[in-house]
This record gives sequence, structure tokens and C-alpha cells, in this order.
Amino acid sequence: MPKNIFTPIFLILLTFQLHSQQKYTINGLVSDGRNKETLIGVSLYIEETKTGLTTNEYGFYSITLPKGNYTLSVSYVGYKTITETIELTQDTRKNFLITESSQQLDEVVIVQNSKRVDVRKPEMSVNKLTIQEIKEMPVIFGEVDVIKSILTLPGVTNAGEGQSGFNVRGGGADQNLVLLDEATIFNSSHLFGLFSVFNPDAIKDLKLYKGGIPSRYGGRLSSILDIYQKEGNKDSFHMNGGIGLISSRILAEGPIVKGKGSFVFAGRGSYAHLFLKLADNPNSAYFYDLNTKLSYSINEKNNIYLSGYFGRDVFQLNNSFVNTYGNAVLNFRWNHLFSDKLFSNMSMIYSDYYYGLKLDIIGFNWDSGIKNYNFKYDFKHYLTNKLKLTYGIQTHYYDFNPGKIEPTSEESGINADQLEKKYALENAVYLDAEHQISKNLALSYGLRFSSFLRLGQQTMNTYANNQPVTFNSQFLIYESAEPTGTVSYGKNETIANFENLEPRFAIAYTLNEDQSVKASYNRMSQYLHLISNTQSPTPLDVWAPSDQYLKPQILDQVALGYFRNISDDLYSLEVETFFKKIKNRVDYIDGANLIANEAIERVVLNGKARAYGLEVLFRKNSGRFKGWVSYTLSRSEQQVDGRTPEEIGINNGRWYRTGFDKMHNLAVVANYKLNEKWRFSSNFTLQTGQPVTFPTGQYEYQGITVPIFSSRNENNLPLYHHLDVSATLTPRKNKGRKWQSEWVFGIYNIYNRMNSASITFRQNQETGNNEAIRLSIFGIVPSATYNIKF
Repeated sequence: MPKNIFTPIFLILLTFQLHSQQKYTINGLVSDGRNKETLIGVSLYIEETKTGLTTNEYGFYSITLPKGNYTLSVSYVGYKTITETIELTQDTRKNFLITESSQQLDEVVIVQNSKRVDVRKPEMSVNKLTIQEIKEMPVIFGEVDVIKSILTLPGVTNAGEGQSGFNVRGGGADQNLVLLDEATIFNSSHLFGLFSVFNPDAIKDLKLYKGGIPSRYGGRLSSILDIYQKEGNKDSFHMNGGIGLISSRILAEGPIVKGKGSFVFAGRGSYAHLFLKLADNPNSAYFYDLNTKLSYSINEKNNIYLSGYFGRDVFQLNNSFVNTYGNAVLNFRWNHLFSDKLFSNMSMIYSDYYYGLKLDIIGFNWDSGIKNYNFKYDFKHYLTNKLKLTYGIQTHYYDFNPGKIEPTSEESGINADQLEKKYALENAVYLDAEHQISKNLALSYGLRFSSFLRLGQQTMNTYANNQPVTFNSQFLIYESAEPTGTVSYGKNETIANFENLEPRFAIAYTLNEDQSVKASYNRMSQYLHLISNTQSPTPLDVWAPSDQYLKPQILDQVALGYFRNISDDLYSLEVETFFKKIKNRVDYIDGANLIANEAIERVVLNGKARAYGLEVLFRKNSGRFKGWVSYTLSRSEQQVDGRTPEEIGINNGRWYRTGFDKMHNLAVVANYKLNEKWRFSSNFTLQTGQPVTFPTGQYEYQGITVPIFSSRNENNLPLYHHLDVSATLTPRKNKGRKWQSEWVFGIYNIYNRMNSASITFRQNQETGNNEAIRLSIFGIVPSATYNIKF
């Protein structure tokens, strides 16, 4: 056969091969059919290829397939699953609208969707609650609370009743990164912890990462609470709100340009203080917050968003003591679709936490806070159906104001003073990969490179042997060292510089369609420290950057889990065990003074911490009766060794429990829908009491009784538990009425358990005997809330 005959044969075969492998990309948005709100984490499944994927944070998806006909299912918790046949002959833009109604669509099959564990995805230690689930939980005063709701999840606790913040897997409250539309919230509580700053009406989606954290997140060790606000209805104007015992709320949303742009505005405020004023009581405590978001679709490839939050708390005693604090954030985002496979998001973010104190008795005003300027540019690259990349850059500029004091009048004996401000720059570049190795094996792996520059302008103390804390070998105590001199740094001059590589890895092995085992590892770096000697955050706490004395905290965490869907997804089971260790975790020497302390390094010592435990989450996902049971068995410990053989360290160098160690943590959540009018919910919580240090004896010295204390955190407060119930009445809507209302009746702590917030010891003045005094904040608390939407 002539050689030249091979050329046309080869070209024919090549053309046939290329044609047979010709592939096209289908992408688009998945949105709520009622208000056109894009939905996060919607599952899409291709029956013919057994391929699944989810929408990103902006409701976008992309998948590439060979030419042909496919059956595509779209499912989301709380919505109907739709299944549609698609003929793929070219690159296709396909948007989906999914709905909660049972409306039948042409050529679309609708079935009921239930919540199930994604056994194939290499994602673990992640919990997600829908806003509907959160709103159905009974809470104190009837105030729906995002932060209180996540306390029902395994591995999550708080410091006690009425305490702010939350603790994840034995970590401190300062080790949680709380994001609202990608902006950092430095204090997530109203009224010193009674309520969270998040208006549930304005929230679209939330997800809590406890481990296996993707490399796009950084800056904290324990968890990421990622919350997104609603975008607003693009088709029509709607309002909803509620009136409660101590606060009310209202939300308005609608189109700016119908079908292209929308707005949402939500406001909330408390008014319990007004009743005090009616009784001529000059004291008051109240809060208010505002949420807003504007979105506009320029075209199919470009969308812009502007979102903001502003909140304030005011606590006042007799007009002579006024405490004001709160958050303010603003975020401008631009989504751009470079191609069918490359999605990007650019964000410019401003975040500000302010704390103010006015004391007329002494005659001064005190201001402090932290400002954060953040730029981030993220990319989602759908290389193939089996390999997806996420990569980007992030930069944070911090402006710390430790405190500024000003006299309120000429008669004041206070001199104006500004504690030296602190500045820092934190940068990161990251890469994440989601890789489907085979039908049963999936990987997620990534790397984050972070750097932190502690910047001037500031004067820093120097100390002998570079030790700001000294050890008194005579009395066996630690003391603040006296500075030997100072070093001045000019504006933007580097005081300290840190760099860290943070690898992340997760693996999922599918045993069958309903069960899998997963494992993960992640390293995290935290460059900010919360200066506080309380077990839960308070408004007076101050954030400080790492420097040559306050070293960055470094965490390594591993987790192993078993996941299963049972009885056709009617039930689901998640079991995880974890171990994590932290280095450079600071603790305070005895007698540490933190308020207005310009040299924090003189009262802290670097140590290490560890936490380990077992978590179980069992859910019933569908039916009239739904809910879950979560249980955590864990331990959280800390150790501060002596720096030399002479030093004893803290607690004689032995491991001691952290203030947020809770060995047992049980939560039971149950919801029952009796009919279209009545729904009932209950929530039972049981936790080991908070670790404390009690006195074990006493002695007298020159007529003064001096207590002798046990080892640090050796004791516990009594067991903490309460049962809450609620009933929701939704009256039947009249045909001619455009609005729908509901009543929510609740009882918090129905059996009136007086849980201990603290226990103090004193000597009875009459008998001379020692006695313990228990402080309890809440007993039984009934509530009623009226909600309306139109």
C-alpha cells in the first residue's frame, strides 16, 4: 500500500475520533422560583454519567459533557427536586428556577427533596442549617438567633447562659472567623451575649466549617462561620417583619430594575428599655441593627453587589455610665464569567468594630476598636468534570486602636491620652483542588501561603534577655519585667514578620451509594489575639496583632469520619473523631491587668493546647416529625511549661483544662407539623458545667483571710441543661388578602432550671461561715411573637 494513502486515512480517523469526543459545557445559575434569589450549594446530578456537582456561593454551576442527551436533576433542601432532559449539541447557558410549591412544569418531573449527607464529596466537619430550621427553634424571648442555633450542632458549645460567642472543638471564641457577606464580624453578640447580631430575615445561607477547612479561608484556628445575606426579590416588592416582647424587625425587598437588579433592606431594634423609662428608671440597655444589599446583573457575564451592616448596643446606668459598641461593614463585589469554565469574584471590604465608654462620675470618654480593610480576588476554574480548581489572593490591612481617653469637662482630673495605635498587613495566596480520582475515591487538597507584617509607627519596649515576664524564684510566681529601654519604629516600618505554609487535605471513599468514610488534615495560622481573661468575649476585649513577643498561633488538626444515609434518605448519620494541637497559645499570669495595658507582653506566657473528641449527629430528614440528636464527647487542655529548669510554668507545668472544656454536650431538636395551621418545636440542651477554679482552704495574714485555690480549672460549675418548647400558629389565608401572618408562642427553660452562670465565695458577716453564692441569669421565660409578610 502506498505510504501517502496513510495520510487521508489518518485524517479521517482523527476527525472521527475528535467528533466522537466532542464535548460541550452547560452552565448557569440556580435560583428560587419565587424571588429569583440565587441559591448556594444546590446539588446537580447527571444520571447517565453518575456525575454530581454543586452551585458556588453565587448560585453558579458549570459542567462539561460529550455531545448527547442527558437527564439532569436539581435538588436543594426545602425545595422540590426537578428532573429535566437536556439535549447537548453546543455550549449552553441553562438557568434553573426551583420552587417550594407543587406546581407542575412542562416536561419537568417534580419530586419531594429531603436533606441527605453527601457521602461522595470529600467535605467533612461541615454543618449547614437552613433559615427555616433556625426559625423553628424555640429561643429565649422568642428572638430567632443564628448563633444560638449552631449550639445544637456537635462540637459547638458556649461559655454559659447569657454569654457571648461560641466555642468549636475545644477552641476559644477568638479562634472563630465570623463572616457576613465575606466581611469580618469581630463581635457577633447583642446585649452582652443574649442575642446575635444577625437578623434572620436578612440571612440567605450559613455554613459552619469545624475542620477540613478549604485553603481559601484563613486567619483563625477553630472554625469558619460563613453567612450570606439575601439579594432581594428581582420581580416584585415584598415586606415581612415581626413584633416580639423586647424587639421588632422589618424587611423590605424588591426590584431596582425588574429582572436585573434588586434591593433588600432590613432593620431591627429592641425597646425593653422604654418600659424602664415609663417607671422613671434611668437605666437602659438596647440594640439596633440595619442590613442592606443591592445587586445588579449587568449582563450574563457580569454582576455587581453592594452590601452593608451597621449595629449598635447601648448600655446606660443613671446617665453617668454609658457603654456603646458595635460593628459596621461594607462590601462591594463584582462577579465576572471569563468563560464557560472560569468564574471570578472580586471583593473590596471594610469592617469596623467600635467600643466606647463614657463615665461622667470620673469625667472621661474612652474609645477603642479595630478597623479592617480587605481586598480579595477569587477564581473558580472548572477544568474538567473530575478536576476543579479554586485559587486567589487576599490582603488585610489592620488599624488597631487600643484606647483613647478624653476628659468630658474642664473640671475632670483626667488627662487626654491615646494609647499607641498598632498596624498590620496580612496577605495570602491559595490554591484548592477538588479531584474525583475514581467512582469511589474523591480528594480535596490545597495549599495556602500566608504572611503577616507587624507595622509601625510605634515605640516598643525592650527587656533583659528579651523576657517581658520574669520568674520570682523566692515566691515561685511570675511577675511583669521592667523595660530596659525602647525602640522606635517609623510609619510602615516592619516590627515583626511571619510567613507560614498551610496545607489542607481531605479524602472520601464511598463504600456504596449510601455510606462512606472520610478523613481530613488542615494547618491554620492565626495572627490576631483577643486580649481577654474572661471565658467568653466581652465588648471591652481588645484585639492585638502578633509581634516579637506575641507569636502567631499554629494549629494542626486531623479528623476521621463515617457518613451514612439510611432508609432512602429518611435518616442520616455522621460520626467523626478529631484531634488538634496548637502552639503559641497564650495564657495570663496570675494577677494580670489587661485594661488599658500598653505592654500586654508583660502579663502573658506562650504555651500550647490540644483538643480531641468524638462527635455524633443523627438526623430524621423528612415527614411530619423531623429533627436531630447531636452528642459530643471531648476534652480541651492547655499547658505552659517553665522556660528554664528553675521555672514552674502555669499550674506547675501540668496540662490543665481550658475554660471552654465541656466533656459532654448533648442537644436534641424536634419539629412536628400537626397540620397546615400548627407546628410544634422543642430543644433540649445538656452540657458539662464550665471549668472553674474554686478555693480549697484559707489562712489568715495580719487579720486578713486569704483563700487557697485548687489547680487551675480543676472544678466545674453544676451541670447545665434546659428544655425549650414553641408552637407556631399560621391562620388560614383569606383568598382576597395579600398578607400572611403567624403567631409563635414559646417557653424557654420550661422546667425552670436555675443554671449557674457563676459561683462566688464569701464570708457571712453574721455567722462568720464561708458560703457559696450562685448567680443564675434566667429561669422560665415565656414569649410570644407576631410575624407578618406580604
